[in-house]
Amino acid sequence: MLEEADGLTIGHWELAQNVSEWIEVLAIFVIAVSVVIAVVIGVRAAFVVGPVAGIEAVKRQVGRGLLLGLDLLIAADIIRTVTLEPTLENVAALGLLVIVRTFLSWSIVVELRGRWPWQLEQRTSGEDKVEK
Repeated sequence: MLEEADGLTIGHWELAQNVSEWIEVLAIFVIAVSVVIAVVIGVRAAFVVGPVAGIEAVKRQVGRGLLLGLDLLIAADIIRTVTLEPTLENVAALGLLVIVRTFLSWSIVVELRGRWPWQLEQRTSGEDKVEK
């Protein structure tokens, strides 16, 4: 039988620890792959359209990868803190970490879209018309 530890069995503790570690690995993989893809897309865009378009393509792709990676890292931290060590100190540290990562995510969204995440996208009058 499995031993009890703070309301969770050791087997469950190990599962939660493993899941949070695999999510962190996935986050690192997502960020790394998005950088490689961004370079390929950027080089292609630079040759086809021009260097400015290549740089913008790289920024967009890396930004998307960072956003997804940050979300995954937050999920891993939540799993680890809530299931493994739910002390007041750890929950406070998690809250601070989520605030910092949320601010980073918002900064990336502003860089990519030119507006805050909660602001509606502004459309020009030409975009509202439907072509037939």
